Amino acid sequence: MEINKRTILWIVFAVSLVVLWNDWMVANGKQSMFSPQAPGKVATAPAAQPKVNDMPAPAATPASVPGAAPADGAAAAPAPIQTRIITITTDVYKADIDTAGGVIRRLELLKYRDKVDNTKNQLLFHTDAAKGRLYLAQTGLTPAATGALPNHNTPFVAKPLVTNGNQTQLVLEAEQGGVRLTKTFTFHQGDYVIGVRHDVTNIGAVPVAPSLYLQLQHDGSKPEGDTYFNSSYTGPTLYTSQDKYQKLTFDKIAKGSAEHTNKATDGWVAISQHFFVSAFIPTDKMQRDIYTKSLGNNLFAIGTVMPLGTVAPGATVSNEARLYSGPQEEKMLEKVTPGLELVRDYGWATIIAKPIFWTMDQLHQMIGNWGWTIVAFTILIKLLFFPLSAAGYRSMAKMKTVTPKMQAIRERYKADPVKMQQATMELYKTEKINPLGGCLPILIQMPVFLALYWTLQAAVEMRGAPWILWIHDLTAPDPFYVLPIIYAISMFVTTRLNPQPADPMQAKMMMFMPLAFSVIFVFFPSGLVLYWVVNNLISMAQQYVITKKYAPAK
Repeated sequence: MEINKRTILWIVFAVSLVVLWNDWMVANGKQSMFSPQAPGKVATAPAAQPKVNDMPAPAATPASVPGAAPADGAAAAPAPIQTRIITITTDVYKADIDTAGGVIRRLELLKYRDKVDNTKNQLLFHTDAAKGRLYLAQTGLTPAATGALPNHNTPFVAKPLVTNGNQTQLVLEAEQGGVRLTKTFTFHQGDYVIGVRHDVTNIGAVPVAPSLYLQLQHDGSKPEGDTYFNSSYTGPTLYTSQDKYQKLTFDKIAKGSAEHTNKATDGWVAISQHFFVSAFIPTDKMQRDIYTKSLGNNLFAIGTVMPLGTVAPGATVSNEARLYSGPQEEKMLEKVTPGLELVRDYGWATIIAKPIFWTMDQLHQMIGNWGWTIVAFTILIKLLFFPLSAAGYRSMAKMKTVTPKMQAIRERYKADPVKMQQATMELYKTEKINPLGGCLPILIQMPVFLALYWTLQAAVEMRGAPWILWIHDLTAPDPFYVLPIIYAISMFVTTRLNPQPADPMQAKMMMFMPLAFSVIFVFFPSGLVLYWVVNNLISMAQQYVITKKYAPAK
């Protein structure tokens, strides 16, 4: 039976889209289409207000609390305390710190707009009881034995803010259990890294052996604006030099099946979401426990606990840590700490996506517009693979010229498929036609197409980046479906330039496929559809010229 190369092209394209869809499902914590197990359900937002100031259990010990983490919700709620919110504003964010526990309760990114309401700025840390949303950065002390020490629920006293050039410091102090804990938050202009220093002073009469915990709390629901067709991963992540980058899901933590590194001497813990990340980065080369846990009421935590050793009466021990809370800009993350750039997850396409983004970044530095950068990148790819693409189009053009001869062979041997196949192969050999040559352009473009999808999904640099007229965000779908329609038209014209299949049913399918894929592209990032439209237009022009050249004389 004759091999129809266009059918192969569409099969390759369809399989690639299936692979793309499956990778999207896996990356967003959903079950793979190729896995026999059913996917777990995503936790829904609680109707009641999340518990924010739960006290650690007085009897909490390292043996009873995983990772020696504070046991939220294990004890009765304390008496209400008066809170005071202190706001620190720099040129990149506005942070609200609560004196109740010294918790970073709200962090607003001033250079990024909210995905749902672009009149507002992007929020990372925040609490919205009505919607069951909670995202906090907490620190405190947990003792090696029973007894309460200053933690993320203890009332702190704030000292006056100290500003020195581009640096602002907030100092909070609290005393409990014979220990004075001094938290110092250091903010820098133009920097998403917050310095977090803890000074522990033993003001009692006996030695103490406290441990310091750094914890991130987050609700288990998807962010607002996250839809089935435009979803992304949100959840705890961590990194150690021993076991490298690890990505967890709220669902597995709730079930108690989340597996990750528990002990390390370096690395970080984080909550990652689409385009943004918050990561606690403790002091390097210091022994620590890493924990994740479900707090109930659809709340989860990831944190690290570091023993501070024995502190004698009157002595002070200090610990320096950092908190990065901001965009997943690759160059920025690489400078903060090793492995943090891995939160910018390209999935399986990393080996191709990283060079793609590097190339596009270089082009963008010259062009200044990410939309035109995608156009220039597409042209660059077409030039790079021009010899192979031209060979494929020449093969398709020659195929079109021998269509009458192929039709004659089908008529002559319609009762004998074996002889029909032999005669067809002989015709290909005589005319020097590679029947699979037309597959080369699509086969070459598929890895780039898939990797570009992941690049657009991960590149915060393109978030909210406009192109022209109606395209205001290249990482969002085309709001007026103009690019998908242009894509469908270009594919229709390309189909007409190809040799027409003899089977009428197959011919109808070839006409229907551009419409089907244009519908799929309605939900894809407009930057990805722009790449494919430009690619199609260039291919269409190239194919027209080559087909014209090999057309038989009238």
